[in-house]
This record gives sequence, C-alpha cells and structure tokens, in this order.
Amino acid sequence: MNEEILIIVETAKESMESSILHLEKELLNVRAGKANPVMLKSIMVDYYGTATPLSQVANVNTPDARTLSIQPWEKTLLSEIEKAILHANIGFNPMNNGESIIINVPPLTEERRKDLVKLAKTEAENAKVGIRNARKDGNTEIKKSDASEDLQKNAEIDIQQLTDNFISKVDQIFSTKEKDQYSQYN
Repeated sequence: MNEEILIIVETAKESMESSILHLEKELLNVRAGKANPVMLKSIMVDYYGTATPLSQVANVNTPDARTLSIQPWEKTLLSEIEKAILHANIGFNPMNNGESIIINVPPLTEERRKDLVKLAKTEAENAKVGIRNARKDGNTEIKKSDASEDLQKNAEIDIQQLTDNFISKVDQIFSTKEKDQYSQYN
C-alpha cells in the first residue's frame, strides 16, 4: 500500500482511538453506584483564598464499595472540605470525625439509574459520531490522494473495517457500563 494511504488510515485509526479514550474518561464521571474518588473530581476547596481541587489538598480513598474517605493534609481544612462538598450539591452528606471526612455513598434509586444509563448512552453516541467523522475525514483524504483507484478502494475498505471495530468497542463499553448500573446492590 502506498505510504500516503497508510498515513491516512493510521490517522483515522488514531482519531477513532481518541474517541474511545474520551468515552472511557467521560464514563468515569457517570456514577455506577459504587464509591469512586473520581466522584469528587469537581470539588474545589477554598485553600487560603484560592479555589483548589480537592485532590491537591487531601487524599481521597475508598475503604469499601459504599464509602469515600477524605484525609486532608492539613487538619484545618476539614471544615472547608466539608463546606465545599455540601456546596457542590452532588447529593453526598459528609461526616467530619475530627481526623477525616467520611462520605457514605447512598444506593442509586431506579429513576437515577435510568438517568445515568441515558447519560452513558448519550456519551456512547457522541463517541460513535466521532468515529464516523474520523471515517469521513479519512475517506475524503483518500479521494484527494494520488493513489490508484484500487488502492483507494482498499483503503476505504480498511477504514470501514476500523470503523466497524471501533463502533463495536463503543457498544461493548456501553453495555458493560449499563450492566454496572443495574448490578450494584442487587
């Protein structure tokens, strides 16, 4: 296969892979019912007058599937962290024991599970759109290339196979996330 065509196919593949990586990153934010430090990723704590991410002022651990433990590096931050969690309005009730903050993650309601599955499905569809756009861009570049018609057709077939594989991978990732939403605490 001509080098120009190989580069076009490889570029399309990399673009499709980045769609998968983006999907996986976004799905980390979709709560699956079990405690995960990522749930607190958006929390900003007032650290000496500066809004600072929670992860930069404390360790966040999961001692079990339903509990988050926040151990600040400075004990004086306990009340600030507690305020930040309450202010973020993410549905958690932090408990300050004087040493650390404990959050019991409540089980998901059926309605909330359905909402989270819808959100995950939307993210999966966005990833598929990204993959299809990579296919379209790749095919457009192939048509612009100086390669023979046979090479162009073969490259388009290769890009379609990549597209099918990546779409299948998105479906698999979504299916796994959907099962996670319904398997917790059942």
